[in-house]
Amino acid sequence: MDFVPGVVKCGGYRYEDGTRYIGDWNHKGQKHGMGHLLLADGTRYDGAFSNGLCSGLGVMQFSDGAKYEGEFMQGWFHGHGIFWRADGMKFEGEFRGGRLWGLGLVTFNDHTHGFPRNEGFFQDCRMVRKKRCPEIVQRSQKIALMARAQCDQSGV
Repeated sequence: MDFVPGVVKCGGYRYEDGTRYIGDWNHKGQKHGMGHLLLADGTRYDGAFSNGLCSGLGVMQFSDGAKYEGEFMQGWFHGHGIFWRADGMKFEGEFRGGRLWGLGLVTFNDHTHGFPRNEGFFQDCRMVRKKRCPEIVQRSQKIALMARAQCDQSGV
């Protein structure tokens, strides 16, 4: 692929390890804009890229059935979103550096929240303080919906 400075191109590339990318590229040859990335292990990312990394809104589906919808920054889950484990348990809330970190709510696969309720401040994937946070859960749901809609609209 030839790149002209200042011009964003759309196209696909297959890497040596079997990873495939289809989407927008910047003039440096980096994934930049909207795109679809399919890793060799079956993990799939649909969403925004910035300078080669997942950044902005996106949806990541893992080969084991786990899924994340929400905000990314420099390749990590970062901001608000929803993460579903393969067993159906989900976390709606805040993430930092790819980990549950901030306010949020855990829902188990039987649709309960545990007793006592698993809602509050999480640090490094562990709840450290109980606190009701319905506004954070609602924001996370809204961001996840926006990430899905963006991917549907972009056609990636």
